[in-house]
Amino acid sequence: MVTLPDRPNTALLVIDVQDGVVGDAHDRDKVVANIASLVERARREQVVVVWVQHSDQGLPTGSPAWEFVPELVPAAGEPVVHKSYPDAFEDTELEAQLAARGVGRLIVTGAQTDQCIRSTLHGAITRGYDATLVSDAHTTEDLTTYGAPPPGQIIAHTNLYWRFHTAPGRKAGTVSTAEVSFAAQTS
Repeated sequence: MVTLPDRPNTALLVIDVQDGVVGDAHDRDKVVANIASLVERARREQVVVVWVQHSDQGLPTGSPAWEFVPELVPAAGEPVVHKSYPDAFEDTELEAQLAARGVGRLIVTGAQTDQCIRSTLHGAITRGYDATLVSDAHTTEDLTTYGAPPPGQIIAHTNLYWRFHTAPGRKAGTVSTAEVSFAAQTS
């Protein structure tokens, strides 16, 4: 279980589902629809939804590419964490937002699988969080021209290794959108 004391709550983390990040991503519409269904469920079950929004030289703050996709809009009061590194914990207020809400367990969705998703998953585990990746609610773009495997293989590989990831006193793993449970984990 989570190694953070007094953090019984769960949060849904929506990472970088922005026009300039997922516009040409693998299975974009399916992934966005899965994330949207999770956001609706989390809100209904009163689980905090934390939005992460990336900016850098190619994705300037305030630009159309920087905006969240139109299908996913943060609700009033839901925290939006701005980042400029792949790991959403690095040089951001994510940890403070989660601590203030007693969150020790993260359900992770978004983009890009081979950068910000992987970095944030590892960042969460090393900081003491339980971190579950939603296997059909993350995506990446096609970077095969740079020598990367096809997006479907990147996603499958990430799902495979995160399903078996372990760390002392913490839980990792993968579940599909349909299998997500926001209920507190007891064992």
